[in-house]
Amino acid sequence: MTEASYRIKGETGEWEVVIGLEVHAQVTSNAKLFSGAATAFGAEPNTQVSLVDAAMPGMLPVPNRECIRQAVRTGMAIDAHINTWSRFDRKNYFYADLPQGYQISQLYHPLVGEGSLTIEADEKAGLPEAKRIGIERIHVEQDAGKLMHDQHPTMSYVDLNRSGVALMEIVSRPDMRSPAEAGAYVRKLRSILRYVGSCDGNMEEGSMRADVNVSVRKPGDEFGTRTETKNVNSVRFVMAVIEGEAKRQVELIESGGTVVQETRLYDPDRNETRSMRSKEDAHDYRYFPDPDLLPLELDDAFLAECRDSLPELPDAKRARYLAAGISAYNADVLTAEVESALWFDTLLETGAKPAAAANWVSSELFGALNRLGKSFEDCPVTPAQAGELLGLVADGTISGTIAKQVFEKMLESGDAAGVIVERDGLKQTSDTGAIEAEIAKILTANADKVEQYRGGKEALFGFFVGQTMKAMQGKANPQVVNELLKKALG
Repeated sequence: MTEASYRIKGETGEWEVVIGLEVHAQVTSNAKLFSGAATAFGAEPNTQVSLVDAAMPGMLPVPNRECIRQAVRTGMAIDAHINTWSRFDRKNYFYADLPQGYQISQLYHPLVGEGSLTIEADEKAGLPEAKRIGIERIHVEQDAGKLMHDQHPTMSYVDLNRSGVALMEIVSRPDMRSPAEAGAYVRKLRSILRYVGSCDGNMEEGSMRADVNVSVRKPGDEFGTRTETKNVNSVRFVMAVIEGEAKRQVELIESGGTVVQETRLYDPDRNETRSMRSKEDAHDYRYFPDPDLLPLELDDAFLAECRDSLPELPDAKRARYLAAGISAYNADVLTAEVESALWFDTLLETGAKPAAAANWVSSELFGALNRLGKSFEDCPVTPAQAGELLGLVADGTISGTIAKQVFEKMLESGDAAGVIVERDGLKQTSDTGAIEAEIAKILTANADKVEQYRGGKEALFGFFVGQTMKAMQGKANPQVVNELLKKALG
């Protein structure tokens, strides 16, 4: 389904969906934004809380340089403007998991200004062409704690382990027009964050989550009233929220109702959103500059250090793969996650031919890892071992069919490809005499098919190839087999 064709069909015609996302990404750092407390996931409740996090009287925040550095590097990775002067503000509201009674954030002068990322074309996913999605800003803020409602039948408990954890809020422009585009945007953003190393992107652990802004309008009209669905923690749920919320708004408008600007919550069990509270505006929070924190001023040396530390990013890596003759599909698959891209780059360093190596990784290796439930980080075959296997195919020592058998034996034993080939007698043969003898037997046993082939049924050639390879136990050189069969069949 193309962007232009993604419409909500209502009683009064078609409606267009307008989508913007605010992604909260936890900064990769051993300490919190304004304290030295740890940030490890899964710790016992209230075991990673400093006096600053608990808002004890007289405790003053001190910015964590690494958190600022990671946010700047992220901004550079999306080609955004880096503000060399920025400021922290207090966002005032009361909630049980916010011990200070305010959140330290950035409203008026964020650390990172406008940038963008590009989502790639994917016809199967409903993305007919690549599209640039604008990013309005990235600001740094502290996370709140967590309310725990399932510990006691009549009381809720507060866990402050997350209180003060550094977040990057990455705010997109309302440039997306379908669930597919929003899903692709989140996946691409997560990939960039992982390449940079500024966030692990583990949505299931809460280190990356999205607030989903949705409105509907008749094509060409002004933007409608939007709702914001908070803390959506998977790509699939983001897409489900958009689809469901857009349909809800259309049905509401067409029945004579009005969409209210509000904050909503997604219930994945029922696959529906429900109202939480009316949507606050900035003035409701009474923002003002934090008096305990000086403005951030970034010098040229710091910016140069951040830029020099950036790795090759997904778009640049994809372009390099395409230039090396790798297909667009394989380039997309290999660059989607930093672990697979790094593994593949190490494989190329062994001298493996790029296109053949990409085909093998995208099919054989990905298939094996999925079957074994493993990732590239704990892959049982090293790039060097894979390079040796592909080299044996490239120089004609073994055929592609035999290579599959060798690979399975490598997974089971951990032995090198060359060792397995020698030990099990799997070398490919180009012995024309032995191959011709088998071809003669096959043609004699299948005289009727030979006559059909010579009568114009050329598709039977594949049958003869298969029978010959079977007779040779897969060890015959396919190129030699093809040449000898063509000669024998006239």
